[in-house]
Parts: sequence; C-alpha cells; structure tokens
Amino acid sequence: MSATAEANRRLAAEFGLNPEEFSRALAILGHSPTLTEIGIFGAMWSEHCSYKSSRVWLRELPTAAPWVIQGPGENAGVVAIGEGLAAVFKMESHNHPSFIEPYQGAATGVGGILRDVFTMGARPIANLNALRFGDPGEPDTRRIVDGVVRGIGGYGNCVGVPTVGGEINFHAAYNGNPLVNAMTVGIARADRIFRSAAAGVGNPVVYVGAKTGRDGIQGATMASAAFGADAAEKRPTVQVGDPFTEKLLIEACLALMETDAIVAIQDMGAAGLTSSAVEMAGKGGLGIALDLDLVPVRETGMSAYEIMLSESQERMLMVLRPGQEEAARAIFGKWELDVAVIGRLNESGRIVVHHQGRVEAEIPLGPLGKEAPLYRRPAAVPPKPPPLDPTTIADPLGLAPALLRLIGCPDLCSRAWAWDQYDATVGGQTVQRPGTADAAVVRVEGRALGLALTTDCTPRYCAADAEVGGAQAVAEAWRNLTAVGARPLALTDNLNFGSPENPAVMGQFAAAVRGMATACRALDFPVVSGNVSLYNETKGAPILPTPVIGGLGVLDDAAAAVGIALSPGLDVVLIGRTLGWLGQSLWLREIAGREAGAPPPVDLAAERRNGDFVRGRIAGGHVRACHDVSDGGLLIAIAEMALAGSAGARLAPPTAGIPPHAFWFGEDQARYVLGVADAAGILAAAEAEGVPAVRLGTAGGGDLTLPGGIAISLGALSEAHEHFFPAWLD
Repeated sequence: MSATAEANRRLAAEFGLNPEEFSRALAILGHSPTLTEIGIFGAMWSEHCSYKSSRVWLRELPTAAPWVIQGPGENAGVVAIGEGLAAVFKMESHNHPSFIEPYQGAATGVGGILRDVFTMGARPIANLNALRFGDPGEPDTRRIVDGVVRGIGGYGNCVGVPTVGGEINFHAAYNGNPLVNAMTVGIARADRIFRSAAAGVGNPVVYVGAKTGRDGIQGATMASAAFGADAAEKRPTVQVGDPFTEKLLIEACLALMETDAIVAIQDMGAAGLTSSAVEMAGKGGLGIALDLDLVPVRETGMSAYEIMLSESQERMLMVLRPGQEEAARAIFGKWELDVAVIGRLNESGRIVVHHQGRVEAEIPLGPLGKEAPLYRRPAAVPPKPPPLDPTTIADPLGLAPALLRLIGCPDLCSRAWAWDQYDATVGGQTVQRPGTADAAVVRVEGRALGLALTTDCTPRYCAADAEVGGAQAVAEAWRNLTAVGARPLALTDNLNFGSPENPAVMGQFAAAVRGMATACRALDFPVVSGNVSLYNETKGAPILPTPVIGGLGVLDDAAAAVGIALSPGLDVVLIGRTLGWLGQSLWLREIAGREAGAPPPVDLAAERRNGDFVRGRIAGGHVRACHDVSDGGLLIAIAEMALAGSAGARLAPPTAGIPPHAFWFGEDQARYVLGVADAAGILAAAEAEGVPAVRLGTAGGGDLTLPGGIAISLGALSEAHEHFFPAWLD
C-alpha cells in the first residue's frame, strides 16, 4: 500500500469508515479520494445519518393510517387533525453533544428539531423533551443537569415556542452519557406540506440563514461513536446556537412558503451542507453542482471540507423555481439573513463540489445512498428475569414512610425547578401546563381544536425485558393522551441504545422495536417519524435501553381537556385490574433496595378496552380528574392528584389477597384513577363494558388518609415532593 493510500485509510478510519466501507467508497469513486470526499462518505455513512445498524429492524414498525399524511423519510411526520390542518412533529437526540457541552448541546438540540418542523411548512407551537441523567450522587451529574435545563430554556424561550412537557429521570447507567431528546410540534395547512426531494434541472440551489463557521465539524461522526476517556477533547464538534437568528429564520421561511417559490427545502442538520445537498438531489434522482466560493462564511480560510461538513446552526438549503431568487433575497433581506445561490440542479446524478477553482468532490449520488452500508448485526437474546411473587416480598418501611420517600425521590419528585426555567405559556395557547395533566394540551390558535402531547419511556422495564418495555412505552404514551381526553393519532420515537456492535445491545434494540410494533398495531398508533441514537456508552458501559415515545393526540375542544387535580367531594375510582406487580417497580428499588424481577406485563387488549372506556367517559363529561397509574403505583398517582388539587382523600382498604404495599405501590399497567361526581354511574357503565373498576374513597380535607386511619398531611407530602431539586442544586 502506498503512503498516500495508507494515509487515506487512516483518515477514513478517523471519519468512522471501516476498511470494508472505505473500499466500497473507493470503488464508487473510481479515483483517489480527496479529503472532502472522504469526509462526505464518513458523514453520510455514519450511524447517525445512514441508520446502517437499525434500518433492518425499523421496517417492522407500522407507519400508515388514514390520517397519516407523511410517514418516516422526511424531515418530520405529518398527520391530519381536522379542519384542513395538519400536525407536524418529530423527536431527535442530542446526547453526545450534551455531555461534552451541556448548555450548547441541549440548546442546539432544540434548534435542530425546530428546523425539522418548520422545514415542512409548519409553524412550531410546542416543544417537549425527555431527559435522562446519571446518579445524582456523582458530582458531574449536577453540572450536566444544570447546563441541559438552562440550554433548553434559553433556546426555546428566546425563540418564542413554549416548552410544555417532558420527563426527567436518573440512573447510574447514564453516568458519562446523558440522554437529551427534544421534540417539536407544529401546525400547517394539510394541503401545503413542503418536502425535500429536489426537482427541476437547472433550478437554483439556494443557501439561507446564518453564516457557516467551523463549529460542529464531524458532529455526525462524533455522534456515531462511543465515548472514551477523551470525551472532553471533542468539544469543537459541538455546535453553537443562536435562538434569535432561529426566530428570524422561522419567519423568513414561512413567509417565502406563502409564495410559490420553493420546490424543495431541507434543514442543514447533521453533516450540514453535505447531508442537505446529497439527500435533496438524491431523493429527486438528479445531480447537483455546488460552488463553495458563494457560501456565506464567518471565518477566513475555510477549506472545502470544513464548509461541507460544518454543522453551524440556523441554516437551510432550498431549491427554488426559476426566477424566484429575487423574491427570496427580498424576504430574507427583510429579516437580515444571508441568502446566496450556491449551485444548480443537473442531470448528472452526481454531487460536484467546486472551491477556489478546483473540483474538491465528485461523487455519484445513487451509489452514495443506495450502496450505503446495511448491517444485520448479531443480536443476542438477553435472559429475562422471572416474575416476583408480591406475597414473598416483605415491607421494610410501612405505607406512610414509603409514600413520603417515594414521592421525594429523584425520579418522582417535583420538576418545578426545571419547569420554572421553561416558558410554557408563550404564545398564549397552552391549556394544560407541565405538572397539571398527564399530557400537555395546546390549543390551535383561533380554533377550539387542541393537541395533546407527551413523552414517555420506562428504561428499567426495557433493561429487564426489552420487548415488554418497548410495548409499555407505547402504551403509556397512549394512556397519557387518553387521560386528558384526546384521541391518540400517532407517535414519533427516539431509540437510545448502546453500541450496535455489542450483540446484547442489538438484541435489546430488536426486541424493543418488536414490542413497539405490536403495541402500535394494537392501539392504531402509527410511527410517523423518529430518530435512532446508538453508541450511547462510555468506556464500554452502555446506557439502559431507552426507546422514548413522543405521542400526539387531538381534542375537538381543547377546553374539555381533563387534568389530574382532585377537588373536594369527588369520588376516587380506579379503572383497571390490580395484581400488585412489584417487579422492576420504583418501590422495589427505592424502598427494598433491589432492581429485580420481570417488569409488569402489558395486556394490549386491556389497554385498548380500558382506555377507550375512559376517553368515552371524559367525552361525556363524567370525569373531573384523571391520572394514569405508572411509576410508583396507585398511591403515588393519588398523592399527585391530591397535591395538584390541594385536596386530600380518605382511601378504602385494598383488595383482599394482595399485600398492602403491593396493592398501593405495584405498577400494574392499563390503569387510571378518576375523580368523578358519581361513582355509582361510572361503576355501572364499567361493568356493562367489561372494564374492571372499583371505588377507592372520597376526596376532601387536608390529609391523605390511608387504610387503618394513617393520615399524611398535604403539607408533609408537598414538603417531601418539592425538596430534592432545590436542595441538590443549591
């Protein structure tokens, strides 16, 4: 091997190409590669961009329904919501950048997902997030949590899109590799959706937005590798965001979309100009010629490689109709944004990159996409733990002390510290704010119509049984939408796992997708967009398998949405069957000090039956408060409802044959707690429809009174619930 060939091989390895992939790239090129060409192959064939280890499994997910306008394959998914409107939504990860530089990593994650949505022609109306952090006892966890939450708030608040929901959880498996998953939802006309496939030989290729710098170069490659001891050295691969420029970009793009100028449009996200140009021309079956001398840059002496692979934020690539360049210049000039014609479409089927009088890259687009690696990696079936018999598990603490400890633990305590940093009401359309309902509810401006939004996953279930955990994540998102009275329509996902080269991890991934697919079909809840984030591990230690679900539902009248707050005089009714399942429960971990057993089984027929019943009762005006039963079990759900409404409750004894701690803290699925004015009517209706239901007690007073007369004041509950974050971060 010549010295040049060896140097290229080493460079390709740095860019994430293994020897076989590099050989395939050389065969496609047919000539000795330039630095820019190696960089393009490295980015486009990275795990982050090509999904080379996950595509074979993602095909199992159902993606179609009569209300689905656009499924996976575009910048975001699109579903019809009625009245000629569509909801556009997607979730994406910014995990690796958020460990290296928490504030900018999280902020640019929000910025990127916003662009995915307004690229489709939708005005963003809501942001959500799903955050996983390491052990709170680890000193670095505090730094990461503080930076991530400030980054999310700083970007979302400044750009003027409310952050209305999300979740925060902790586990030592995320030490050194937090998860930052960001979701955005927007509204568009159902007949006015913009897509990314280029068309029209000779049409101009137009760059708009902020100038290109050296931040974020090799970001896609960095996100496709596990962390080692040198993680801090990767800081230059983290992008830097500017939410004020993003706001200008939103308004300028939506203004141009009101004209007939745009043929295709693509966000410059991972791999920057490379991915946007390659994907647009490739989807359209055309060629594209770029002149990098015309790209607006903010740094001197930038090479072709740097310009093509930069992940500078707040940039878009468009294909315009002939003669529309001046219209674009006028609109983007009004918003003080750069606009430049940097290329043209042609019939060559190639991407050709010119810079300073030289051809820096010439690559056939068809093979670059169609011959991208696709692996069916070895997948081991992880052993599943046996179920735990609740009658054999002693209660070491008692109901009242356990309740106080659980409601104050990091996974169940109040998230007000984070919510208070997010503007949840900017825009004036938020109906249900964080903490007031199982799903956020946002009104469509000028209409009665509302959207319900949630993010959900229980990673400890997935670690014990990934197939059950995948199904449960889907079912819980569906339940949370149902609990506010919404019709669940579709979901986006963010599948966070360790290295795909580890057969155990691939086994978890495949099993989780199978579980998700089964649940989606049973609940008529298709997947319309999503993201896969692999190599989430540090020094060989993977995270818990974390397939996050972002759910979206619709309400004909947003004002009819139901929250969780109990009010005095309401009867407390439990919907669903209780067996006292303690395996993988928070009670088992926090009180008994064990992470053991099989997770609770997911009966999808029961989920559908119970959920449809609850939604029907809400629609009929028979339910004043509703909360699904999830982490921490039944007593946690009731305590959260009591705190939300500042109303206590007196509860009846548990079902005979189940130990009290298992009844109150077990995490059986397909359950809801209702606050109703007429328990008898609900119970009769439930019996008629074959739905398990039982009256648990009555709301009122200032105490939560447990069986046996044990009373816990709402003040004590509130103090325990509110303590963790302020004390930990002070």
